[in-house]
Amino acid sequence: MSDSKKSIGWGYLPDEILTHIFTFLPIKSIIICASVSKTWKSLIKNPTFISTHLHHSHNKSQNLFLLLNISRNDREVYTLHKEDDDPDFTEYASFDSPFHGPHLRHPHHNVVGTCNGLLCLSDGSPYFAKELFLWNPCVRKLLQFPIPRDTFNTHGLFQASFGFGFDPKTNDYKVVRILSIFGGSPLDFGKSRHVVEVYSLFAGEWRMLSASDSLPLTYAIISSGPPAFANGALHWIAFSNDNKQFVLVFDLGDEVFRQILLPELPSYTEGMMWTRVSVYGNSIAGFQRREGSGPMNIWVMKEYGVASSWTKFSYQCPSLGMLRPCPVGFRRNGEVVLEDNRIGEAVLLNDRRGLISWNPDSQDVKNLEINGSHKTFFGSFVESLVLLDKATKGVVTY
Repeated sequence: MSDSKKSIGWGYLPDEILTHIFTFLPIKSIIICASVSKTWKSLIKNPTFISTHLHHSHNKSQNLFLLLNISRNDREVYTLHKEDDDPDFTEYASFDSPFHGPHLRHPHHNVVGTCNGLLCLSDGSPYFAKELFLWNPCVRKLLQFPIPRDTFNTHGLFQASFGFGFDPKTNDYKVVRILSIFGGSPLDFGKSRHVVEVYSLFAGEWRMLSASDSLPLTYAIISSGPPAFANGALHWIAFSNDNKQFVLVFDLGDEVFRQILLPELPSYTEGMMWTRVSVYGNSIAGFQRREGSGPMNIWVMKEYGVASSWTKFSYQCPSLGMLRPCPVGFRRNGEVVLEDNRIGEAVLLNDRRGLISWNPDSQDVKNLEINGSHKTFFGSFVESLVLLDKATKGVVTY
């Protein structure tokens, strides 16, 4: 073999072949490749390649994981669990919270949502949060940005809620904040008004939607936990002034609100309240329960957006014996993950809540042997390179 042929190596491969090879590599290997040369770094940090890699990851079902926010040795840890053919829910990887670093100390934060490998976090509840963060733990990038400041002095009594998702029409990530400002009592919806603000990652700033874009209905959001992001839209449970409960939907592409009607319930279910809406495959599901202990209804929307397709596939979990069964989401096999608050008095005193998986069809219960907390977040996750190309103000590499 001639010397010229011996010298041909990876550095001489066409860019198209290199990017094709990179697409099939694990995230850790891609990050290492980005340090090999300026050429490789430029190819990997190209926004087009990042989008191509994300699309490939979504198409590989074995790359879908479930994300949990738990407490381990009094530290917040995010764990990934590979679900496919794994009834034991074995841990695949874990990430320490980025806020344990010396320059990023925030004692309390909440998960607003997750999408395409990004986590949206707030430094407190929606009422008191001052900053939001977009975090990609796989590439160790954190974007920090402020929240428009609203207080009791500026608006009076108000309710706040955040949502996070991806707009496929503009290839943009958006954070939505809804302020419900009450003219008097929080129950006096007739005097309430709503302020809707949208943060665009592409623009790097907040926008306030005009009044015509807001839902022309007096309502209050009553969902516990963050909204469900499905089919390009955010979903909350809301309560109107005429005592109607419905799913409040905000389309991230059109930036308009709409409603999805909830099932009409017979009179014997009086006292049952809708508590939250969750992602269920490519659709949504709603949880309904009474105050305190008692039965829990789970409704699945079989055909997204079609109110007549709501199906109650289980109505209670009598075998669990919990004080307050608290659903946190669904596994890919349709099982419900709940916080079991009866694990033990010592556990409860330390705010540790055991997570269990419950099959509504067979009524089988499996202890996942994972301790959660009142801030436990459960949702699908895909490893991605999103934010790797960002080097703007507010982005921290740690």
